Amino acid sequence: MSNTHLFFNTGIGVKKPNSIRNKEQICPFCQRDQLTDIIAVEDSIILLKNKFPVLENAHQTVLIETDECDGELSTYSEEHLIKLITFGLNHWQEMEKTGDFESVIFFKNHGPFSGGSIAHPHMQIVGLKDINYQEKVEDRDFAGLVIDEKDGAVFSISTLPRVGFYELNVKLGSMNAITAFAKYIQLAARYILNDFPFSCNSYNLFFYRHKGEVYTKIVPRYVTTPIFIGYFIPQVPNNIAWMRDDISQRYFSTGSNEIFND
Repeated sequence: MSNTHLFFNTGIGVKKPNSIRNKEQICPFCQRDQLTDIIAVEDSIILLKNKFPVLENAHQTVLIETDECDGELSTYSEEHLIKLITFGLNHWQEMEKTGDFESVIFFKNHGPFSGGSIAHPHMQIVGLKDINYQEKVEDRDFAGLVIDEKDGAVFSISTLPRVGFYELNVKLGSMNAITAFAKYIQLAARYILNDFPFSCNSYNLFFYRHKGEVYTKIVPRYVTTPIFIGYFIPQVPNNIAWMRDDISQRYFSTGSNEIFND
């Protein structure tokens, strides 16, 4: 049985820059000539060791998504989007294969309610030495109403969300479905930021490996419900079928601005 709690080093945490809260602060990811401990580079995508490793018993890396500080995953070109998601999946898998960690988490924060501190688009790949996140992942976390599927990739809305309310899921299926997988993720982010029925400027993107499959969960972020904070009881909306139909009509119905051109 692995540990259940992850320790946060507050001494390092207070030193972290915060360009989300302080708009005047110089973005550290824009100063590319000053970046250190670089692990891999592909065009404008950079993977490097986290300069502020606040998590104890962990190996923290940062994946800088682009050299455009005001860029956002929901607006990337198809070429850059697929390159980014493929790059991230490959390096996530490489860290897992080292065998040095109990598990490896791969996630993205966007916006002031996401838990992030740097506005420049980035993700994080973190090797946890004594915590196995998979012990808390269940089949039902990815069960939901199917919105669309293509080449084995499946896009759905959760019927039993992990935290509560609205959570969008994407199942990869196989690397042959990477284009559909990446575009479903992008569409989910676009919907949350632009077409969600409740004004939202923040989301989290979480990758999971579960029973040999790769899943992603895209979660709009607000102040977390007190019922979940106090009792770990997720709340489920009684209208998720409406949201499934809304996304389907906006992006996949005949005559709409479809995401697949073939």
